[in-house]
Order: sequence, then C-alpha cells, then structure tokens
Amino acid sequence: MDAASSTVPPAEPIVLAGVRKAFGPLQAVAGVDLRVPRGELFGLIGHNGAGKSTLFRIMLGLTDADSGRVEVAGVAVGGPQWREARRRIGYLPEQLALYESLSGRETLAFFAKLKGAPRAQIEQLLELVGLGHAAERAVRTYSKGMRQRLGLAQALLGDPQVLFLDEPTNGLDPQAIKEFYELLGALGARGTTILITSHILAELQQRVDRLAILANGKVVAQGSVQALREQLALPLTLTLRGTPELLQAAREAAGDCARALLLPEALQLHCERHRKMELLARLAPLAGRLADLEITEPSLEDLYFGVAA
Repeated sequence: MDAASSTVPPAEPIVLAGVRKAFGPLQAVAGVDLRVPRGELFGLIGHNGAGKSTLFRIMLGLTDADSGRVEVAGVAVGGPQWREARRRIGYLPEQLALYESLSGRETLAFFAKLKGAPRAQIEQLLELVGLGHAAERAVRTYSKGMRQRLGLAQALLGDPQVLFLDEPTNGLDPQAIKEFYELLGALGARGTTILITSHILAELQQRVDRLAILANGKVVAQGSVQALREQLALPLTLTLRGTPELLQAAREAAGDCARALLLPEALQLHCERHRKMELLARLAPLAGRLADLEITEPSLEDLYFGVAA
C-alpha cells in the first residue's frame, strides 16, 4: 500500500460550510452545510435539479464553488494538497465510460495506472465484485449490471478513504443489490466514508446511517431516517384486522385520537406520533379479539415528499 493510502483518515472526511454555486441567475447550490464522519454511509437525495450533481462535482473538484468551505479527505478541495488527496478518493459516476475492447482485467489495470494504485489489487477486486469469472472477457460483452460492478471495482482501487457513488445500483438485480450494500457495510466498518445518491428511496431507507434531503439547492432536512421521522412528526399508520363489528368498535374507541379509514377487511388509523400510546391504550380492551395489528412508520418516500415536494 502506498503512502497516500496509509494516511490516517480525518474524523470528518467530508466537511461543507456555506457552499454556494450559481450558474447565471440559477442558484444551483444555495448555502449547503454538511459534516460526514469517518465510516458513515451517508445518503444524498433530491429531485432532478435539486443540486445533487453540482454538489458532487464540487466535492470531487470538478466544479469550483463560488463561496464556502469544502474539505474532502482532510484537505481543502482545490488547495495545494488536493492533487495528492484525490488518490484517497473513489468515484463511481452514474454513467461510467469504459473502453469496449478492453477486458475487465485490462480496464482495472488502466484505471490503476491512472490512479497510481497497486496492480496487485486488481484480482482481489475482480473477485470482490463477482467478476473473476469474466476478467478476460471484453467489456462490450458485459451486461449493464456487470459494467456497474466493474465501475465499483475501479472506484475501490487504492483503498479510498472517501467513496462517492452516483446511482450505483443501476442495472443490478435484487441479489446483486443486497450483496452491494453488504460490501458497503464492510467498507464502512473498515473506516471508508461513503456518500451515495439514489432515486430508489426504499433501497436507501434501511441502509444509510444518515441522509440529507436537497431541494432548490438547499439542505431542507438531514439526519437518520428515525430522526427525520421524529423531526417531521408525520403520522403513524395502525392497520387493524378483525370482524366488521370489531373494526367498528375500534374505530369508535379511537375517537378523535386518529383519522380512521375503514377498508373492506381492515381499519387504518392515522395517528400523530405524540398520541400513539394514547391510541394504543384506547384499543387495549379490544386487543385480544383482533386478528392482527400492524404499526407502520412513515417511509423515506413519505419523509421526502413531506419536505421536498
């Protein structure tokens, strides 16, 4: 491992303070503050045009911020130490350009030379992403999912301290997505800091440590999914199943504690978070006769539309 790879990562490998970027009259990034600790899997979500791509480009040094502080891998982006620090950063763009005639192994050898990463990592990474069997095949024969795996392998060259992933699961099947996030979990446990964007909110919900929601160039909410649930105070949903008579009794017992929706075979009660225990207490006398009771928290999609719509 080279000297750059062995550099001890900072406690907060990503620090943004008051970052702004305008393109003419368009304020693409309008005063963003973020701090991402070492080893965290951090999600960045927002609608098209929210500022995600511009913010990514700023953190990667591909676009200069108009103002604000931007530090990645412990150094100021674009500063005197930035060129060396870039060796400690991995990046998988949404659309990765690959040479169709090169094999998977040759592709990684090409990127390793560009990055100054040891070639000894190539075989290990090919196996890690499940491409060892296809290492000699030309990239033009790879499926979209295989190309994404190869793209992840090139991002991991050099044992990066910080990993930027832009829509990284495009083209992956459910099993591959599961394995992909297991790999990210292992990387995080080793101290790799990961910033990921995805439009598939359900995919991120159970996997990110924290996330930020962007809208109109600003961070409108950030924290863990549970912290955002509590912060935004969106209602919980209780779904009850039982006989029509029992569901009607439950509806009456709930009273003004919840908004009721009677379905053909179930009763949904939408309850403010702070009244959950009160509602459960009202339903307690019926609990032994109910066929089922399910409590559903607001999803990440609910949280997103609650603040970014």
